[in-house]
Amino acid sequence: MKTRLIIIFAMCALTARSEVFTLEQCIDSALQNNISVQQQRNQYQLQRLQYNQQKQNLAPSISGNIGQSFSFGRATGADNVTVSQNMANTSFGLNANLLLFDGLGMKYRIDEARQNMQTSEAETEGLETDIRMNISTMFLQVLLNKELLAVADTQLQVTRQKLERNTELVREGRLAEGELYTLQAQAAKEEHSMLQAENTVRLSLLDLAQAMNVVYDETFDIVTPLPEDLEGTLLPTNEQVYESAIVNRAEIRAAESKLKAQESALKGAKSAYSPTLTAGANFGTGYYHRFGDTNEAFGKQLGDNLQTNVALNLSIPIFDKMQTPNTVKRQKIAIENQKLAITQTKQTLRKDIDQAYYNALAAQTQQSSAERAAESAKEAYRYAEQKYEAGRATSYEYYEAKNNYMKAVSEQLQAKYNYLFRVKILEYYMGK
Repeated sequence: MKTRLIIIFAMCALTARSEVFTLEQCIDSALQNNISVQQQRNQYQLQRLQYNQQKQNLAPSISGNIGQSFSFGRATGADNVTVSQNMANTSFGLNANLLLFDGLGMKYRIDEARQNMQTSEAETEGLETDIRMNISTMFLQVLLNKELLAVADTQLQVTRQKLERNTELVREGRLAEGELYTLQAQAAKEEHSMLQAENTVRLSLLDLAQAMNVVYDETFDIVTPLPEDLEGTLLPTNEQVYESAIVNRAEIRAAESKLKAQESALKGAKSAYSPTLTAGANFGTGYYHRFGDTNEAFGKQLGDNLQTNVALNLSIPIFDKMQTPNTVKRQKIAIENQKLAITQTKQTLRKDIDQAYYNALAAQTQQSSAERAAESAKEAYRYAEQKYEAGRATSYEYYEAKNNYMKAVSEQLQAKYNYLFRVKILEYYMGK
């Protein structure tokens, strides 16, 4: 069964203000509070605005103007006659311009902006995936430390029960007092181990809370998943992981989108070789007031002075100081560098996947070995306990078997979570 770290809903004791988190809640909190993620999301929004602006540049530009001027001495009136007279002129105008053709430069700039937006989106996704991986790893570490604490606590309780029983036997004269000293030393040792395990759990919770950017206190805890949620899975081959990674990994998609953006930028640079055709239209009128003279009404002058102008303008590039050829050359070099960067990214990814795959294989083997060792140590401990209870083994032999069993259980738990972590890394590379 596929390894799942999606934790079940918290029980009814969890409320909206609870400090007990599932894995998904830990991840959501980390993504919400991480400054780098917020900045990257803002960068994506900027690229999205740039993309929208490039599309809106296809629309015509329209502007209006109003002017007021005063002339003293010689002035030109609406009839274009210059006279010696003071005059005031109020003008109104409306202008519109539309780019009809620029060698498809606007199209390529739209394509470039779209690819830049997709690059930023993939980079945001990659950053979020890294945070998910980091939080999942810390979550697993807390679970491991909690299980190690549970083992230490269980063994301490067993030792304390034996200490109570043997104390009663010594009091009844059925057991030598010296047996208590060994048992008391063992209990003290296990108490120390449990305190260390409690501190380890506390520190791992602190690390998780800090990674989530939430305030840590003693109420902070995580929801323990069901056993089936932590079952292992069949490992994919490294080839399967790599093929999935090439398609799904955010850094690959970001690099390829960046390459497409640069290819569009190259086409846009070449479009500067083409002529540019624009259309323009002007609409205007005005009011002229001659001081010391009779003037026609304001409204009548506005109607009489109406003028409209429509024009087409073709601009043909001849020589621009080699700016366009040099820009084209720079873009070609940038494209070659980006292709090399993609190749390098894929090579690095392949090396990392191979390393992660063989680490997972080793962890799988180690887990199986640790499980067998734990089972053997358990039987040895059970047998030593029976012999000790029957008076055929010393307390040293009994506690040596018990300590060996505890060590084997700890190693088995560590191997189990190490394998889960290695599987999670492979899923991370596969883009899951």
